[in-house]
Amino acid sequence: MLDYVLNGLMQRYQERVPDVAAIIAAMINEDIIQIADDIENDHIAFRTIGVPQLGIQSLEKIFLHYGYTKQDPYHFREKKLDAYWYAPPAPKYPRIFISELRVQDLSAEAQRIISSYTDEVKTDPVTKLDLDNGPEVDLFLHSALWRTPTLADYQALAAESEYAAWVIYNRYYLNHFTVSLQNLPAGYNTVADFNRFLEKNGFKLNDAGGKIKESPDHLLLQSSTVAKMIPARFAGNEMKEISGSYVEFAERRVLPQFAHLPLSEIKREHRREGFEAGNADKIFESTYSSQTGN
Repeated sequence: MLDYVLNGLMQRYQERVPDVAAIIAAMINEDIIQIADDIENDHIAFRTIGVPQLGIQSLEKIFLHYGYTKQDPYHFREKKLDAYWYAPPAPKYPRIFISELRVQDLSAEAQRIISSYTDEVKTDPVTKLDLDNGPEVDLFLHSALWRTPTLADYQALAAESEYAAWVIYNRYYLNHFTVSLQNLPAGYNTVADFNRFLEKNGFKLNDAGGKIKESPDHLLLQSSTVAKMIPARFAGNEMKEISGSYVEFAERRVLPQFAHLPLSEIKREHRREGFEAGNADKIFESTYSSQTGN
């Protein structure tokens, strides 16, 4: 079931994010990989709205059912977000990062707008799913939970929280997937090297906090593309280009206690695990107007 659900997520994500196919094509063209399946997916990420019947507590039920285990919490005070990451049941699967908007920290008007949509969801929808039915879960993850928002509501939310606006339109669509770099060939296996490759091929990188986001222990380095603008159809048939999803890149370095191991013996458990709030804080901005220029 997990393979089915993850494949469904990635299929639709690639359809909506042109950079995915373009990056894969560039990697194949430069002989970094032979086929798309050669890419190791470090993690995938979802954005949610923190109301009682939705948010992290709802979405996580799907992945906990498939054997994921809940790990560390993260808090983003200025962006009014909370998050957790989830370790996969086997190393071949990606980590999962789920964030949620702290709705109660927004203005009364923003809360009113959000509630007018989320109140259409009366109970936690995941509790009604047969989680052993892959097609049913796949359909749920790609179905609207509430009515299509108006452009006016979208813009009002964006003025206060671009994250809120993104979720009210995109719902549970996959926010990003992450190319794992450390096992790629030399010359491409660090964020610095891979960023050069990306920019040489015309991809625009998120430069919030610098193009390379680095944890204080220097063991987790990340970068991301800037989300492409996509045509969005709002209520009343109003159209506007808004930011879609993006692609992230992660380099997990070997932990100091395993530095003596030869490279051929290095496995996932020997490298930096988890996430870093400071890095993630800037990665969120890959969909923000300060990066997209819109």
